[in-house]
Amino acid sequence: MDLRELRYFIAVYELGSISAAARRCYVAQPSISAAIQQLESHLDASLFTRHSKGVYPSEAAQRLYPLAKKLTGEAQAITQLFRSKPRPVSFTLGLMRSLGTDRMSQLLKELIQSVDSLELTLVNPEEPCDACIITPAHVRDGDLFQPIWLDRYLLALPPGHPLCLKEEVALEDLDNLPFIHRSPCDALQRLQHELRTRQIEFHVRANIRTIEYALGLVSAGVGAALVPDWPTTCERKDIVLRPLSGIEMKLEIGLAYPKIRDSDDPLESLLELCKRRWERGG
Repeated sequence: MDLRELRYFIAVYELGSISAAARRCYVAQPSISAAIQQLESHLDASLFTRHSKGVYPSEAAQRLYPLAKKLTGEAQAITQLFRSKPRPVSFTLGLMRSLGTDRMSQLLKELIQSVDSLELTLVNPEEPCDACIITPAHVRDGDLFQPIWLDRYLLALPPGHPLCLKEEVALEDLDNLPFIHRSPCDALQRLQHELRTRQIEFHVRANIRTIEYALGLVSAGVGAALVPDWPTTCERKDIVLRPLSGIEMKLEIGLAYPKIRDSDDPLESLLELCKRRWERGG
């Protein structure tokens, strides 16, 4: 038994899913499964039972969880106790709206772990900042751009809506469709521009700013919405996702940063993390 196995166990226990635990721990699913199997072998006890939506913890897992949390917490405290405390390194990062809580939190966690004593401040991208995560359309003159994610946008529908019966939704089907309008959203602006050329209009039922509220309103049956294909979105059972035919809905998101920078700047670490994500497809 080692601390890595316990950390993986804690992630599976808290999230109820091998795949979700793999995303949190930034490893492949087989690594999580292998660690759980090794832990079960060491303890001679079954820890989880699989079901269609994830895993259920066994009685043994319920007994192990508080002990595992205590042990991993104490190990982290020991490390911090003997770690020197250098001066804080300040870094201000601008973030556009609707980047996805899970993936953005993971990226920021890795950045903080890679830079000792990093003091991170998050602001809107239009405010003064050392770098920002935005779409290419908003990159300032003179800045460089490193792609991180490529989001594909789908139409989210309430379960039971007639359009759910189609494999793809035609643009003409959107005419007078009850719709949750979200702003700012570059993908939605592009879709609306295309619809105007065809004299097609949504029936806007709500104006909001976040994808989370949009998904909630779709689930409640208020209307449809245009949303990115994040894993957390695709795993939801309270909405139905359909691609739009006749238009390719993609949006590139990346890091905009100045050409001239210090080699020891936290930006170098962030840039390397972003490059890795783009190379492996997100």
